Amino acid sequence: MSLLVVGLSHRSAPVSILERAALPQDTQIKLLQDTLAAEPAAEATALATCNRIELYADVDKFHAGVAELSTLLAQHSGVGLDELTPYLYVHYEDRAVHHLFSVACGLDSMVVGEGQILGQIKDALALGQDQHTAGRLLNDLFQQALRVGKRAHSETGIDRAGQSLVTFGLEQIAGGEGEADVDTWAKGKRALVIGAGSMSSLAAATLARSGVSEVVIANRTLARAERLAQILSEPGGTGVAARAVEMVAVGDELTRADVVVSCTGATGLVLTAEAVETAVQGRRTPLALLDLAMPRDIDAAAHRIPGVRLVDIESLAEASADAPMAADVDQVRGIVSDEVAAFGAAQRAAHITPTVVALRTMAADVVANEVARLEGRLPDLDDKQRAEITQTVRRVVDKLLHAPTVRVKQLASEPGGAGYADALRTLFDLDPETVASVSRADLNDADVKNRGRV
Repeated sequence: MSLLVVGLSHRSAPVSILERAALPQDTQIKLLQDTLAAEPAAEATALATCNRIELYADVDKFHAGVAELSTLLAQHSGVGLDELTPYLYVHYEDRAVHHLFSVACGLDSMVVGEGQILGQIKDALALGQDQHTAGRLLNDLFQQALRVGKRAHSETGIDRAGQSLVTFGLEQIAGGEGEADVDTWAKGKRALVIGAGSMSSLAAATLARSGVSEVVIANRTLARAERLAQILSEPGGTGVAARAVEMVAVGDELTRADVVVSCTGATGLVLTAEAVETAVQGRRTPLALLDLAMPRDIDAAAHRIPGVRLVDIESLAEASADAPMAADVDQVRGIVSDEVAAFGAAQRAAHITPTVVALRTMAADVVANEVARLEGRLPDLDDKQRAEITQTVRRVVDKLLHAPTVRVKQLASEPGGAGYADALRTLFDLDPETVASVSRADLNDADVKNRGRV
């Protein structure tokens, strides 16, 4: 295994850098294509969220891989390499696996224990599969990360350690206005949600369940906003009064809203400080703004406007640093450590499988050739005698190979066991191309299987 991850997150970089380095999906696709075109990388995928940007790759050279992946991140993010480098972190092999599994469990999230990251990991894997840049290693890794994350949430109380970014943001707003309870604070308020993606949908649903009187959805694609409003207002949904508007109506809706949540993929500001100031003129009630976008949707200068409370990714990062850690975090860390060890053992065992298959194929060829030679020398054998001799020779070969092949798989699953495959190839003079052809066939089968599971 030669897994490498190079990235930056809210733990390593200030929000101003994360904001500039944000990667829209079309840029992510180009990044993956260029990563595969680079010499050190055999497969790659990217995990890009509002508070992390990570590039995962299978590389054949560590130092060259770090240099290449760092350069590619700088080129596609638009942040100069010299400026970006101090904020980058690098994880390799088992440490890279440990990092992704920790991320999947919510241990590395801004709000510890939040579950939205699982959907983002699934999206990252799907992107790599769609672009044909994720091979067997990354398929196995990300599928296992999803299982580890689900296990952490089902077997521990990690959910109690933190909430979704939406809930945490609303708690910060409610607390800032003297209300510790979000439901008490939200009751009867009018909400404006800008955007109709996964985060905005979660925000709209959370606000509806918290007791707001109305939710207005604004989105560039009106049909998506209408669909979300329909889901919210259906009896089987939240039952809240919900309607959709076009983005041009945001200014008017802003004057009527008590709370605004914005999370779009826009590269520029959605709400300027001037627009916010105009909207609050003459009103007696405060306006709460929650900006969950990266780069930000709402002008940071809005927090200086009287009667306006703005909570954004930067202020959430500061608040989460003081959030208490639940006792369940230690249990999740234990799960991650166990799963990393199991993943490494499985990968090492899988590494030797093509060599074992090639060895047994060679043995089968030897048996077939010897039986054919025997038939030429003893043409008078009847079918029963020939079948018995063939079966006997096969049993002898199978018994001779059984113990060493079982043992070598056991040894290969242990740390440092990768060399046993090389020893088998050398001792039995196996053709490297035969081993490689088994690996390619196995990779193709695994790719078809994994693509159907996401």
